[in-house]
Amino acid sequence: MKRIYLVFLVILISFLGGKLYSQQSNSLIVDSIFQQWGEIYFKFKVQHRSEVDSLTRIISIDNYKGNEVFAYANRKQFDFFKTLAYHVTILPNPGGLLKEAETHGDTLSKGIQTVGQWNFYPTYQQYVDTMLYFAATYPEICRLDTIGATVLGRKLIALKISDSVNVSEAEPEFFYTSTMHGDETTGYILMLHLADSLLRGYGISPRITDMVNKTEIFINPLANPDGTYRTGNILNNPTRTNYNGYDLNRNFPDVGGSNTGIKQPETLAFMDYASQHNFVMSANFHGGAEVYNYPWDRWPRLTADDAWWRYTGREYADTVHKYSFSGYFTDYYNGITNGYAWYSIDGGRQDYMNYFKHCREVTIELSNTKFLPAASLIAYWKYNYHSLLTFIDEANYGFQGLVTDTVTGEKLKAKVFVLSHDIQADSSFIYSKLPSGFYARPINEGTYSVVFSAPGYFPKTVNNVTVAKHSTFYLDVQLRPLTFGISEKVVRAPLVYPNPNKGQFRIILPLKDKGEWKIEVVDQMGRKAFSQTIQSDLALTSSEFVLDHLPSGIYLMLLSKEGKIFRDKFMIQK
Repeated sequence: MKRIYLVFLVILISFLGGKLYSQQSNSLIVDSIFQQWGEIYFKFKVQHRSEVDSLTRIISIDNYKGNEVFAYANRKQFDFFKTLAYHVTILPNPGGLLKEAETHGDTLSKGIQTVGQWNFYPTYQQYVDTMLYFAATYPEICRLDTIGATVLGRKLIALKISDSVNVSEAEPEFFYTSTMHGDETTGYILMLHLADSLLRGYGISPRITDMVNKTEIFINPLANPDGTYRTGNILNNPTRTNYNGYDLNRNFPDVGGSNTGIKQPETLAFMDYASQHNFVMSANFHGGAEVYNYPWDRWPRLTADDAWWRYTGREYADTVHKYSFSGYFTDYYNGITNGYAWYSIDGGRQDYMNYFKHCREVTIELSNTKFLPAASLIAYWKYNYHSLLTFIDEANYGFQGLVTDTVTGEKLKAKVFVLSHDIQADSSFIYSKLPSGFYARPINEGTYSVVFSAPGYFPKTVNNVTVAKHSTFYLDVQLRPLTFGISEKVVRAPLVYPNPNKGQFRIILPLKDKGEWKIEVVDQMGRKAFSQTIQSDLALTSSEFVLDHLPSGIYLMLLSKEGKIFRDKFMIQK
């Protein structure tokens, strides 16, 4: 994804003969690049930032600094980009800058017995075997999940690490994932280190034991195996894109509504995995820069939780500075940046997770060098280890608890909205998860009023929710059903027609039951949208209503009289 290119003029490309490429250069050069890599890496200059905001929808921008843009493109993207008349300089693919001895050395002689060292890049099979080894060796706290499969059929896998690993507990779900850009490999190995450290440390380290006991931790070290192992089983000449030439970090549904191309198998698999869970926080690891990049990437506006993002970013970067050499992880604002302030992208995973899945996901760039020499891997692990644990801790800070039904005790999926803080259009609110009814809301220190709501229930506002840094405010909430207090049995009957409608409909009244009826219409969040009383007699069997001011959506209609209640769901569809 985003990176800083160490600016020295790279023109030593074997088939370029030391010459810069322009739009009139021999097309055979470009053909050779795409045949070998399936992608092309290049740079060009722009005059205004607005150009970058437009070009990001055409090519995969990798970095923007000053007036210089570094970018990748597949063949279709590059052919279109050439028509825009920018002067292009082709650069060597970052995945091909290391010698074989710098990447895996005697990898083939190493195996599971070397777990814990990680001073080498494993083969793909060694990677899979190691993940299987983790799950088999620590079955009580570790489970191997299959997220999906790549274009070439390689498995996308993740470890779940938790004290009750086969149960969905009333705990925050936390996700670490890395290397969706196949040539950005530092996070890949750091995640194997982290999994090994958590599993070995459980029951020995008090901090790790407490973390695993109260958090469901998911770790996916390698999100793009086809790009990382493009040439086969050995990690050699990795590429940014997947096998089809798609940048997976430009392939998610875009919060701005733009078309981000055909959804790739890897993208669809991760979207489905996110839907199966209720991740409270997540980090997505990249390379090419050294910075904590927080939302939004797509929009210039700041998130509702901008202060929290800056605090956790500073915490991550400052902790790295404590354990690393001077000058490491200092890009942009001493190691943190707002995504859009750097440059905008469409279809990014970070924005997708924040907007569509209500998860606090950040992008962390771990090393200026994308394909880091294997000899440096342990050092980078030591630089980041404490920050990785600290970021997991944040999932348990803020306020959290259970949402249940007042009458039955049933666990509920409820919307948790912080008044005068959350922004509806920002999608910054969260939901409790089923089957536990648990929710967790990381938030900056302060005192808040929080609204809990669920379809079929009266909303409840809780004031004076006070949060301090590095602490947890526990708040269990019970919601009262809309039918609470009705002494007689609720009768369910079709009452509204037509259904769906455009806001104009009739309500059928029960025959042979004269008197005053109360009619209420409630939206999905439990908010009363309409209320009225009517008098019925034997001659009045239905009543017409015009509520075309209500937005499209599903509504609950309640018709009640003297302890009797009829209800029906209906849809307004404009």
